[in-house]
Parts: sequence; structure tokens; C-alpha cells
Amino acid sequence: MSRGYNNLIAGLDIGSSMVRIAVGHFVAESNDGGMELQIIGAAEVPAEGMHKGMISNIEDVVSSISACLEKTERVVGVPIEKVWLGVSGMHIVSQTSKGVVAVSRADNEITRDDVIRATEAAKAISAPLNYEVLHVLPKSFNVDGQAGIKDPERMTGIRLEVDTQIILGLSSQIKNLTKSVYRSGLDIEDVVLSVLATSEAVLTSKQKELGVAVVNLGGTTTSVAVFEEGNLIHTAILPIGSAHVTNDVAIGLRTLIDIAEKVKVQYGSCLPEIVSKKDEIDLYDLGSPTHDIVKRQYLSEIIQARAEEILAKIDDELKKIQRSGLLPAGVVFTGGGAKLPGLIELAKRNLRLPAVLGFSLDTMSVTEKVNDLGFSTAIGLVKWGSNNLYRASMKSTVSTGIKGAGKLWGKIKKSFESLIP
Repeated sequence: MSRGYNNLIAGLDIGSSMVRIAVGHFVAESNDGGMELQIIGAAEVPAEGMHKGMISNIEDVVSSISACLEKTERVVGVPIEKVWLGVSGMHIVSQTSKGVVAVSRADNEITRDDVIRATEAAKAISAPLNYEVLHVLPKSFNVDGQAGIKDPERMTGIRLEVDTQIILGLSSQIKNLTKSVYRSGLDIEDVVLSVLATSEAVLTSKQKELGVAVVNLGGTTTSVAVFEEGNLIHTAILPIGSAHVTNDVAIGLRTLIDIAEKVKVQYGSCLPEIVSKKDEIDLYDLGSPTHDIVKRQYLSEIIQARAEEILAKIDDELKKIQRSGLLPAGVVFTGGGAKLPGLIELAKRNLRLPAVLGFSLDTMSVTEKVNDLGFSTAIGLVKWGSNNLYRASMKSTVSTGIKGAGKLWGKIKKSFESLIP
């Protein structure tokens, strides 16, 4: 386990209803000797001190993180020191920005430094007061008027422009979130927008190219991210989630919230037409103090009404960017709230798009949690972290290779000089 310990990558997803941690590490592949990511453990505990993705009580959040961390370390068998932290909530905003720089080299060849400078220039925006930049995501580059360039490195030009999508978060909320993590004894590798991390786990590059929306249906919020031509073009956090469905069931059936949750999970459906009119549920069997008999079809009608409202709000976001009914790869639903039976059929009907459940793709795992929709964000954070570490190692390998080539050339030059009389 010492090898795995050195390579541990942990993702921490602090949701409105649950705190989840997933842990992965790199293992050697037998075929080509390359490295592959494997999820070796995951755990969850109920989230306390969170409201609509934002912290309402730091002490409670610290306790929840600590409890989840302890549970995860028991599963993994070694201490976890660092995490990739997911951030979400109503305070997240997204906007587009453009960066322009002059190419620095005399021969006008565009270098990695030029690309970085252009991206940094895009950061110079009039951000809302007390907001800070979380991500600057390049969408496309423009070299001397030639638009739609994906990678301008090694091309020749004088003027380099970049179009970016900038994700911002409220500084106070991000500080409160990071403070809670530090107080639980963890270090933070980086802060990542949760729905972006989710897309790493559940979307393919082909889906992102064609046009797709990923919807993370949480407890009290629903996160939406839309991709097209491989780029993020829109994000939104909606103040509605699966907990609202539970509240509706509790009011409609006049029962306790805990029993409403059990009824929803065991007997709920978004499609009343497929439920028999004769089917009945005795709430006493689920812990109610009295024998309250309810029609299963009535339960489904309550759930359908709220599910349709959520879908209508998702469609409103697609209308804002003129993509309503126009995403060839459709909508991918994930998160704990996406487990509702009938949601996919209802989504196809209401959104007029293909719809599927988003399970973690191509993920080696020793735990069944990888197939749990609720863990898609935590696993996405692990994948996000592994991709960043991989890119960093590739850069260091390339620079080492260049230095090695320089040393070799130096030796050859010396040997030639020794031959000259």
C-alpha cells in the first residue's frame, strides 16, 4: 500500500445533503506499462451546516468532513492528507472574456508562454464585488484574424487572441469552505467547480464535441453545465433539488419528512401513467405511527409535478443560450436526485432531447460506490486531479528531455572541439 499512499488522489464533494470523499491512485497497466487511475475507496456521511450549497454553520461542516474523512481512511487503510475540493452553490457566476497579446518571439512563432499570457489577460475583467476567479477556460484562439483555432502553439502570427469562459465564486463563501477543510486537518490541492469535475467523470469527449448538458441533481440545488465543440459554454446553479420533492411528498401525504423520503425512494415514480390505480402504500410499514393508506399513483403525481418544474428550469437555462431542444448528445443526469424512477423518460418528453443517466465512465474500481450516481462529483474530482498531475508530469518529462538533449549536444560539441587542431 506504500506505493498507493504516495500516489493518493482524493476528491471531496461537500453537497447540501451529503459529504462524499472518493480516493484513487495510479496503478501500472499490464499491457503497455502505462499508468491507469483506480478508485480504491469512497465514503459518505450526511452533511450538516450546509444550505443550498453554501455554508450556514462552519462547526457543523467541519464535523461532517471529519466524520467522512475518518470513514474513508478506515476503508482505504492509510491517512489522507490532501484533497481536490469541489465548490458549488448559488454564488457561482459565469461570464465570457477575451484576452489579447502580441506574440513575443522575433520570428513570430507562438509559444506556450504567449498562450499563458493571453489567458492571463482574459482575467482582467470587471468582476462583481468580492468575487474571485475560480477557472479561466479557453474556448478558442484567434491568430491574426484567423478564428476557431484550438491550439495555437508553434503557429506563426503577430497578434494572439483567446475567448474564454470565466467561472467566479463569492470570496467569503470560498474562504469559509476552505477554512472548514483546513480545520478538519486536510490540505487543498485546488478548488474546482463541482459540475465541471462531474463532467470529467460522466461525459465523453465526443459528447462534449457534439453538444451536451450535464445535470447534477443534488439535495437542494441542481447544477447544469453545457458543452459544445469541446468547450464549456454555460453553467448555472438552480435553487431546487430532490429535497424539494421530498418536502412535497411530506405535505401531500401529511406525513413526517423521514417517512416521505422512504416513500419516495421505495415507491416513487415520475410517471403516474405507468402506476396501477389499485396500488396502495401503508405508511405504517415505513415507520408511521398510524395506518395511513395512500394511493401510489397520487404519490407519483406529486413527484411528477416537482420533477417537471425542475426540468422546466433546466430548459429555461438552455433557452438563454439558444440550445433548447438543440443538443445532439442530449442531457446526462447524475447526482443522488437522478435515481428517481421515470426521470429519464420525463426528461426526454419535456426537454425534447435524448436523456441518459450519467455513471462514471472507464473507471477501474475496487468499490461498488463507483456505480452510485451520488458519487459522480467526488470521482470526477479524483479524475480532475489525476489529469492535472499527469499534465504536470508530462511537462517535467519534456523539460527533462530538453535538458538531457542539451547535455548530450554539449558532450558531442566538446568531442568535436578536441579533434580540431
